[in-house]
Amino acid sequence: MSMAMPTIRASAPGKLFLLGEYAVLEGAPALLAAVDRRVEVTIDESPTGFWQVSAPNLGIRNLALGTDGALPAGLTDQQRAHLRVFDEVRAAVQAAALRAQSPPLTRSPRTSTPLAISIDSSALSRGGHKLGLGSSAATAAALTAALAQSLHLPLDQGRLFRLAHAAHRSAQNGAGSGGDVAASVHGGLIRYTPGIDPVPLHWPEELRISAVVTGEGSLTTRLVGRVADYAAENPAQHRLDLDRLKRLAEQAESALTSPADFLHLASDYFTALTELDDHAQAGIVSERHRELHDLARSEGGVFKTSGAGGGDVGLAFSYSGEPTERLAGALARAGAAIVPLGFFAAGLQGGTAS
Repeated sequence: MSMAMPTIRASAPGKLFLLGEYAVLEGAPALLAAVDRRVEVTIDESPTGFWQVSAPNLGIRNLALGTDGALPAGLTDQQRAHLRVFDEVRAAVQAAALRAQSPPLTRSPRTSTPLAISIDSSALSRGGHKLGLGSSAATAAALTAALAQSLHLPLDQGRLFRLAHAAHRSAQNGAGSGGDVAASVHGGLIRYTPGIDPVPLHWPEELRISAVVTGEGSLTTRLVGRVADYAAENPAQHRLDLDRLKRLAEQAESALTSPADFLHLASDYFTALTELDDHAQAGIVSERHRELHDLARSEGGVFKTSGAGGGDVGLAFSYSGEPTERLAGALARAGAAIVPLGFFAAGLQGGTAS
């Protein structure tokens, strides 16, 4: 009699773009930090003999799946949207596991053990709203690791990233630089350039980062899509805007050696994003963001949007100690809450990526 499969667990951190958003889609480097809110994935042998998936914080409980975990017919559009990353990762890892068999088979000789998969991304939301911390990318990373282990597919960090990134990108209709998946896999602070291995970096002790809830949220894909429309309508102006962002993004790593330089750079980057948004009319930078930028500047700090923008979380950079406390007080009085987030969290844990 075969032994029951042990429970497999994997977790991956969310992330925030510190600098380089939009420019990274054009091949420029971006700085990303992993944050201490994690997506947790557990996989057990299914007690029912059918594949099933649960994502309780998304309202999905013990959903019975088709053969090998395929999504069943009859899902609502919302359920299908919630499960796109799951479905793309499942298909990608299964295909990789088949290719790895020796000799390679077109189909597994017997359908593998039906699995019960649970995905908990509640830590990356606040009051039911996503915080813009890259929950789908963290899900892709943790699920890739856990499924690979359950299918006995050995993956090093590089292969795991490539598999998770490809699946995540497919779930987002081909959008996304992969920086968020890289931050979830590697953790800490990284410089990420598409197509190049991420480089771990050190954050200067003299600077603090605060994550600020601006109270708004937008779909990343919608914002990125609007910028793409602008590129098609006015390629010359778009090129100028993106070249400005790229030049700034390329200075990020060296600016980390001087806190004053980094603060200047973060402020210049926000200004360049604002110009891009003025031209694209995408909604990356809202009135609220501009107000918070002016407020932070009056306190000696810098506020900027993070990632695609439009989202719930922006960043405030300030000198450590008293200046950070002063800025936090000013933000609180302006009704902008600081989310208690730890930065530079550990990367992917569990699964096969050690």
